[in-house]
Amino acid sequence: MIKIENLTKTFNADTIDQVEALKSINLEIKEHEFVTIIGTNGSGKSTLLNAIAGNILADSGTIRINKKDVTKKMDFQRACDVARVFQNPYSGTAPGMTIAENLLMAWLSGKHRYPVASLNANLKKKFREQVASLDMQLEDRLENLVGSLSGGQRQAVTLLMAVLQTPKVLLLDEHTAALDPKTAQQVLRLTTEFVAANKLTVVMVTHSMHDALAMGTRVLMMHNGRIVEDIAEEEKKYLTIEDLLSKFENIRKFEKLTPELIQTLTNLYI
Repeated sequence: MIKIENLTKTFNADTIDQVEALKSINLEIKEHEFVTIIGTNGSGKSTLLNAIAGNILADSGTIRINKKDVTKKMDFQRACDVARVFQNPYSGTAPGMTIAENLLMAWLSGKHRYPVASLNANLKKKFREQVASLDMQLEDRLENLVGSLSGGQRQAVTLLMAVLQTPKVLLLDEHTAALDPKTAQQVLRLTTEFVAANKLTVVMVTHSMHDALAMGTRVLMMHNGRIVEDIAEEEKKYLTIEDLLSKFENIRKFEKLTPELIQTLTNLYI
């Protein structure tokens, strides 16, 4: 479903602020795979996700999604195949529109709209049933402005919007990091249910080693713009957080991670 070859991206090239964010990334993700990506801050996780989404264009290399070369296509040109949920709950919805209107926008995404589709009774019924599945007591609030919802409620609605048209690829960019623990668990549960029901191909960036091990079929570990570990499902089943931290310790031997950074990782992930 996703094939990346020799992908590179450098920010602020030829300046003192030059950052090689991606260094010759090669990656294949099969249809229906659920890949989680972990790594240190600045390792290239979000840059890789942005490159897949089309929010940034790579300097070199190729990206294919569903066998189509999308390397030079912008994010809106990939929208028929790629959906994304951001870390910030306020990034994926229009706050001045109602829940129903936001869902209508997602429903019409990638479709020809002539004449312009309206929010008819059948669609309202469909949306009400889908919103009820979120288990957040929003099904009777379809006419409420999204801006009046809590962050967790908005993120759940955003997730529903992302899967409404069954995308080829779903990108999750630390989509529970800004939520309280209880709401984060609810959104993760919804994520698991939506992915299974729609048989989606998923790439999820996370700072939580627990979530990386608990979810998905494969774990990628990034550091310094490279994929340094690619852990298959069979191996992942038997790994612990301590095992992952040990892998970061091994990276230190070759990449010269400082003891302070190892301690930061320990504090961050356990």
